[in-house]
Amino acid sequence: MIKAFLYRVIALIKKEFITIWQDPKSKGIIVGLPIMQLLIFSNAATMEVRNIDVTVLDRSQSIESRELLSRFEFSPHFRNFYYVDSEADFKENIDTQRVQLGISIQNDFSRRLRARENTQVLVVSDGRQTNSAAIAAGYASQIISSYNEELVREPKAAVKTTVRNWFNPNLEYKWYILTSIVAMLSLVSTLILTAMSIAREREQETFDQLIVSPLSSFEILLGKSVPPMLIAMTLTSIMVGILVIFFKVPFEGSLILFFISIFISLLAIVGVGLLISTICNTQQQSILSTMSFIMPAVLLSGFISPIEDMPVFLQYITYINPVRFFMALTKGIILKGMGFYDVLKNVIPLLIIALSTLTTATVTFKRKLR
Repeated sequence: MIKAFLYRVIALIKKEFITIWQDPKSKGIIVGLPIMQLLIFSNAATMEVRNIDVTVLDRSQSIESRELLSRFEFSPHFRNFYYVDSEADFKENIDTQRVQLGISIQNDFSRRLRARENTQVLVVSDGRQTNSAAIAAGYASQIISSYNEELVREPKAAVKTTVRNWFNPNLEYKWYILTSIVAMLSLVSTLILTAMSIAREREQETFDQLIVSPLSSFEILLGKSVPPMLIAMTLTSIMVGILVIFFKVPFEGSLILFFISIFISLLAIVGVGLLISTICNTQQQSILSTMSFIMPAVLLSGFISPIEDMPVFLQYITYINPVRFFMALTKGIILKGMGFYDVLKNVIPLLIIALSTLTTATVTFKRKLR
């Protein structure tokens, strides 16, 4: 009986692989698109802010002000400097987005420094781009603080700060971006392939043939689940290999824990995809439903903003989001070398999500057969 069960399921798995591979669109989604997106996003999706254009209103025109401004000019973060003579021009450069940052130095800047009095430098950032504005203003503050420290020549007791960055010592933004993108691309590929599987049968009018076959509902769903799982596992392994070999991202964790975690994560996502597929009647509906799921899932995964910063009710909602745990496992195992118990804390919710979605998909599929 087990032999007959395996024979039927393997036959359906072979048929599913052939169907996916013969579809040019599916081949593009499986092979070309994720790899291409990984290479594009590695350079396009950046959290660094460079080539900042600056407008400068220097009313002091002194040695001290020029020395301060020279530090901005020699910084790798800043590009073009537009010196103006009036506040109107200063304001216009920022209003028209010709620059991202403005520096205004008052005419008593030099006198106050020589008299050892407090003085101010006005830094204006374009808040229409909040992330870039905060980072650019941070660069400016660092330069001004460094200049200020050198002006204080009297030896004084001071508290010195030593900064250490764990898991990413040089704050390489690509390490964070690429590990997150691997999880997202695996999510998209798995979800689309699974969500389209049953809907494709209905659209191609082969669903009735599938129903009258000796396969049970469980066997049909199992046969539809295995190919996307194997494809997604292979794709994820290739992308992680690209990260390690070409982008020099260190792999700190256990390969065994990594593949177990990825398998369970993808199983939960397959459950969501099968649920979508059993509900939808056409591939177009499946794709639209998939896109409707992906956007909130990514937003609530902690990729854009930390989960701890979200409202409390949204933090609870993230516990039913498989992408949250998938992304935590990917980043944690690759960059941090996450241990067994930390992995287990993220795997258990994924197993619950997988069990819930797969059970619901099975029940929904049986009801639609009646």
